Amino acid sequence: MPHLPAFDIDCPYCGETITLVVDDSGGDQQYIEDCHVCCKPIEVRVRVDDDGAVEVDAWGQDDA
Repeated sequence: MPHLPAFDIDCPYCGETITLVVDDSGGDQQYIEDCHVCCKPIEVRVRVDDDGAVEVDAWGQDDA
């Protein structure tokens, strides 16, 4: 099984650092993941460049 990259982000609501495990095999994607601490919805955008490098952006739904 391939290793899935993990990224630490700060929740835009409660400020706690949470770890997101990202499935980068699907290429670019955007989805909602709840904070593991305060349970509020976080918008997550995953970008995979041509070299396979993964970039993750995350923000609160009221920040869009």
